Amino acid sequence: MMIETLIAVTLIGAAVTFVAPNRVAGKLAFAISLVPATLSLWLFSAFDGSGNALLEGDLAFESQMEWLQLSEYTISWFVGVDGISLPLVVLTTILTTLAIVSSWTPIDERESQFYGLVLFIEANLIGVFAALDFFVWFIFWEAVLIPMYLLIGIWGGPRRKYAAIKFFVYTNVASLLMFGAFIALVFALPEVTTFALPEVATAMLNGGPESLFGVAGTTLASLVFVAMFVGFAVKVPVVPFHTWLPDAHVEAPTPASVLLAGVLLKMGTYALLRFNFTMFPDQVEAYAVPIAAIAVISVIYGALLALAQTDLKRIVAYSSVSSMGYVILGLIAYTQFGVGGATFQMVSHGLISGLMFMAVGVLYNATHTRMVTDMSGMADRMPVAVGILVAGAFGYMGLPLMSGFAAEYFIFFGSFGADFPYAPILTALAMFGIVLVAGYLLFAMQRAVFGPYNLETDYEVSPAPLHDVVPMFVLLGLIIALGVAPDLIFEMITDAVDPILENGGEL
Repeated sequence: MMIETLIAVTLIGAAVTFVAPNRVAGKLAFAISLVPATLSLWLFSAFDGSGNALLEGDLAFESQMEWLQLSEYTISWFVGVDGISLPLVVLTTILTTLAIVSSWTPIDERESQFYGLVLFIEANLIGVFAALDFFVWFIFWEAVLIPMYLLIGIWGGPRRKYAAIKFFVYTNVASLLMFGAFIALVFALPEVTTFALPEVATAMLNGGPESLFGVAGTTLASLVFVAMFVGFAVKVPVVPFHTWLPDAHVEAPTPASVLLAGVLLKMGTYALLRFNFTMFPDQVEAYAVPIAAIAVISVIYGALLALAQTDLKRIVAYSSVSSMGYVILGLIAYTQFGVGGATFQMVSHGLISGLMFMAVGVLYNATHTRMVTDMSGMADRMPVAVGILVAGAFGYMGLPLMSGFAAEYFIFFGSFGADFPYAPILTALAMFGIVLVAGYLLFAMQRAVFGPYNLETDYEVSPAPLHDVVPMFVLLGLIIALGVAPDLIFEMITDAVDPILENGGEL
C-alpha cells in the first residue's frame, strides 16, 4: 500500500493547501511536499524488484484489486514500480519540493490555489508512472493537464491564455488519438478481458491482434503503433509537434516551467517506452529508420531554433526539444545502452532543465527581463546564482562527471551499435547537436552574465535570496552525483530494460 499512501498523502495535502490562508500556503505546501519526497526516497532505498513491470520480473510495491466490470472487461486498481518508473517517481517528488521553494518570491497572489494545484499535479504524475491498468493510467494522465492549464492560464505572462489553450488543445487531441487506438487494440486481442498492461503486453508478444472491422491484425497493429506514437510524440514533444512547448514555457510561471520540462515531458517518453517499444517489437523494427530520422531532426532543429533565440526561457525551452530527440534516438536503438541511456536521460534532463528554468527565473526576478540583449555582467551582482546557471549550462553541454555526459554517452554507445540501417550515420548527425548546444548556451552566457555590468531595466540587482539558491544547489548536487556514479540508477534501469530486448530481440 506504499504507492497508494504516496498518492493519497499528496492529494490530501493538495486539498488542505488549496483552502489554507494565502500567507502560509507556500510554507505549508513545502512541508507537505517533504512527505512524498521522503516516502519516494524510502521506496528507492527499499527497492528489491527486478525485471520489467509489463513483462518478466518481480514488481515492487505491487497492489491490485478489481474496480469496475464493463461487459466482459475488468478494470482494476493496479499499481507498482520497476527500475524504469521508480527513478521518475523520485524525480517527480524532488522536483516538486524544489519548485515550491523556488516559487516563494514570484508567486504573490492566490498562493493557496497555486500551491494546491502544484501538489495536485505531483499526485497525478506519481500515478502516471505507477499505474499498470490502462484506464487508471489514463485518468492520471488526463488529470495532469487541467492543473497545468490553470497554472499557465492564471499565473502566466501576458499571452498566458493563448499559451494555455494551445497547450491543452494539442495535448488533449493527442490523448484522444492514443486512447482510441489502444482501446481498438484491446478489442482485437483474443482472450484479453482486462486493461491491465502486463496482460495486454503478453498478448501482443504472443500473437498480437486479430482482425477488427475488416482490418487485418498486422495492419491494425501498425495503425495502432503509429497512432500511439503520434499521440505520445506530441507530449514529448518531437518535431513537428513541438510548437506548443515554447509558448507554454515562456508564459508559464517558473515553478510550472520546472515541472513542465522536468517531469511532464517525460510522460511522453515514458509512455513510448511502456507502450510502443515494449508491446510492438515488430513495428519498432519496421519503422526504425523514420523514427530515428525524427529523433535526429528534433535534435538538430531544436538546437538551431534555440540558437536563434534571445529570450533565455525560449532558449531553454527549445533545448528541451533537442534533448528529447536524444531520448527517442536511444529508444529506437533497441539496445541495452540505448534504451537504458534514454531512460537515464529522462531523469538527467529533468534535473538539468529544472535547474536551468530555476536559474532563469532567479535572473528574471532580479532584472525583470529575460532578453540576453538587455543585460550583461550579471555575474558581478549575482555571483552564486550565475555560477549555478553556468554549471547547469555545462551539464546541458555534456561536461564529463555530470549526468548529461553519462546520458549522452550511453545513448550514443547504444545507437552506434543498433542494427537498423544507417544507424552510425544518424547517430553521428545527432552528435553534431552537442556542438550547437555549446553554441547557443555559450552565446547566451557570454551576453547575459559576463562582461561589464549593464541592465536596460530600472531595477537594482542584488544577490539572490537563500531560498532561491538552495533548490538550485540541490539540483546541481544531484546532477553531479549521477554523473560521477550513474549506477545509482542505471543498473536498476537496465534490469527493467533487458526483458524488453529479450522479448523483442535487439534490432
